[in-house]
Amino acid sequence: MVNYTSLWSTALETAESIRTKQVSPAEVMEATLQRIDAINPKINAIIWRNDEDAMADAVAATDRIMHSDPESLPPFFGVPIPIKDLTKVAGWPITYGSWAVPDEPSDESEFIVDAFRRAGFILTGRTNTPEFGPITAAENDRYGLSRNPWNLDLTPGGSSGGAAAAAAAGIFAVTHGNDGGGSIRIPASCCGLVGMKVSRGRIPTLVTYWEGGAVEGVLTRDVASTAAILDATCGPDSGQWYNAPAPDRPFLAEAGADPGRLRIGVLNEAPLDMPIDPAYIEAIEITTNALESLGHSIEQVSLDITPEYLPPLLNVINSGLADYDADWERAEPHIQANLAAARTVDSLSYVRSVHDLQRLTRKMMAPWGRDFDVVLAPTMTIQPPRVGEILAAVHEGASSGAPAMQVFQMAILTAPFNVSGQPAISLPVHMTSDGVPIGIQLIGCPWEEATLFRLSSQLEEAIPWAGRYPPI
Repeated sequence: MVNYTSLWSTALETAESIRTKQVSPAEVMEATLQRIDAINPKINAIIWRNDEDAMADAVAATDRIMHSDPESLPPFFGVPIPIKDLTKVAGWPITYGSWAVPDEPSDESEFIVDAFRRAGFILTGRTNTPEFGPITAAENDRYGLSRNPWNLDLTPGGSSGGAAAAAAAGIFAVTHGNDGGGSIRIPASCCGLVGMKVSRGRIPTLVTYWEGGAVEGVLTRDVASTAAILDATCGPDSGQWYNAPAPDRPFLAEAGADPGRLRIGVLNEAPLDMPIDPAYIEAIEITTNALESLGHSIEQVSLDITPEYLPPLLNVINSGLADYDADWERAEPHIQANLAAARTVDSLSYVRSVHDLQRLTRKMMAPWGRDFDVVLAPTMTIQPPRVGEILAAVHEGASSGAPAMQVFQMAILTAPFNVSGQPAISLPVHMTSDGVPIGIQLIGCPWEEATLFRLSSQLEEAIPWAGRYPPI
């Protein structure tokens, strides 16, 4: 065995090193826990640890691989992965980042957790998130502020911000996240990672949170690892209300496959006339030039995303608080305000909100497959805000009634595709002159993750981001 020293191996590379016995699961786990000790105090990404159990699982995995045919092992055997503090793991405490919830062990696991275990991952600790997950920074009163490894004064985004910080800092090769309005793609952009929001119904969940707009996923450093993990976690699920059609072949086979000549619609104007930071416009130009050189056709487009989206979308998001058995008087001010707003919406109004969103997204989605195959857009309209800025803004807004503009600026180009259920992926194609990652987003036709993996792999080769490491 050799010492496991690379901070920057991909999830697939780590799995291959284990399978070929270049390194043992125990060595990988020991290195991971040492990294948490060394790096986490600077970024506050990991908020709960199960070191003894994780190490015991790694030792057992080491014994198993020494006495097994490596080809018989699951694809990510022995690879550590942390779980976001919004997702149940049987026997683990879950607090949803809140003082309003006791840290009692869960009696069930979310399906994604079971899928990770079947894939061979070793569950290792929990990552930070905003309280109950509705804002775009991993900041809460219970665990504090997560920081961006590229610049400790900036947020890593959210809601999967702790997960993104842990991956970007080299603690883990892959981290678990979920995305209800951009919560994987936003932190991927902030932290220089690959983050895919899968189609509605692609990965089974216990219930269809936020009408199926909230989906499970991961944050990684490369397209192929994201594809392979989706292969290991996707459905179908006969008990689920929404199921995406099965892919024609494994998603990993799409990573590196020729996408053919695609019609790319370029979106460089944000809905509601929100200005876009010049760094994102530059990232779009870089990506557009690469796509043209690869033979794809390019045209400027606009999307029919109007202010009518916001009230019904907020009704759906706020209603998600019904899932939690919480002492609401201990919740943060913005969550109490969201709960109060939810309680003003009667059942008929809620159903109308859902139907309004369905009508609106039909219009928005109509051009896909007709006028273009994929849309290229900025992931966000602003660069990552300073640490603590978003939490302060939403708390202030709870008392003043003013919305936290930074949340809308970060999510305006991601949330519509949670509503429509389309697949979308954020790619770290650009860096500012002062070292801040800038992500672009590819949005595909319904259920067309395969096309996104093919195109993303092309861009990964044309605009390489491997080898970019944060100063931490």
